[in-house]
Amino acid sequence: MKHVDIAVIGGGPAGLCAAISGASSGAKVLLMDRSEKLGGQLIKQTHMFFGSEKQYASVRGFDIADILLDKLNEYKDNIEIMNNTNVLGLYEDGVITIERNEKYEKIKPKSIVVATGASEKVLAFPNNDLPGIYGAGAVQTLMNVYGVKPGKRVLMVGAGNIGLIVSYQLMQAGVEIAAIIDASPTIGGYLVHASKIRRMGVPILTSHTVKEAIGRDCLESAVIWKLDENWNPIDGTEQEIETDVMCISVGLSPLSELLQQAECKMKYIPELGGQTVLRNENYETSVEGIYVAGDVSGVEEASSAMVEGYLAGLCAAQKIGFKHKNYNELKEDYIKQLESLRSGPIGHHIRSGIEKVMGV
Repeated sequence: MKHVDIAVIGGGPAGLCAAISGASSGAKVLLMDRSEKLGGQLIKQTHMFFGSEKQYASVRGFDIADILLDKLNEYKDNIEIMNNTNVLGLYEDGVITIERNEKYEKIKPKSIVVATGASEKVLAFPNNDLPGIYGAGAVQTLMNVYGVKPGKRVLMVGAGNIGLIVSYQLMQAGVEIAAIIDASPTIGGYLVHASKIRRMGVPILTSHTVKEAIGRDCLESAVIWKLDENWNPIDGTEQEIETDVMCISVGLSPLSELLQQAECKMKYIPELGGQTVLRNENYETSVEGIYVAGDVSGVEEASSAMVEGYLAGLCAAQKIGFKHKNYNELKEDYIKQLESLRSGPIGHHIRSGIEKVMGV
């Protein structure tokens, strides 16, 4: 049994910041991630971030990953990193089981920060398993991590920020975007992204969805059709679009299986992506000593995930006796940053979801 002060599960933006925050408070931190390289979604994000200077506004995602890794290195004496590590279980007695290098190990931390992120949602339609149909994250990985074009002509399904940003990145790589469709009657992403896409001649069709995919051994075309005001398909509105790639970008769901196994209280909150863990203002769940940060606590932007990570790591350390010398000032600042990121009409659904999640 390996003993440690704080175990952080997940090495994305939230997990990195939680580890930095916990280690800067004086705790010994174990950071675990299933990938070989830390950074999570940041390493595949080539676009510049919004937000403020504190959330690295105007800095590209993969550069933010490097900044956080440099900060992590400042506390290397307090942080142990386990890459290529699969967390298998999180039990009610606080024991974590992992598989690493084909070996089974057990870890007993005093506090745990779960920062496992989210998984992409899928759509159900005939032939949705044809080769050539990807999630947006897979397309970003192919292009921005490995430098591989997914295909020649893409139908993007989803006009949220991810769908719009990935469409633009595909066009930068020389890939044609046949169209962007979305079942919603309005574009979900920022208009600055949508306007940029439209100026390049790409149609954005709202109130449209996929009827079926066509192809024998791989995707050859897709049939889309229009939806009425009740989101029901309208017969006779079908269009067949020739495409060798369909990119599905219809939202994310929190990866909360470990939290459910640990018997943390959960609630279905659509504003935050689906089945979401209940927590308090310190990001502590209903199970004492288990904290959450990032998309696993409710799907938002990476800027919010980083701030949540700092806050969760700070509180997880304080709970077990490692109170940062600037604890009160830092906590107040992180809370204000989150309020700012969630302000305005765009953040209304996030604020609505958080009201429902504050259940412990």
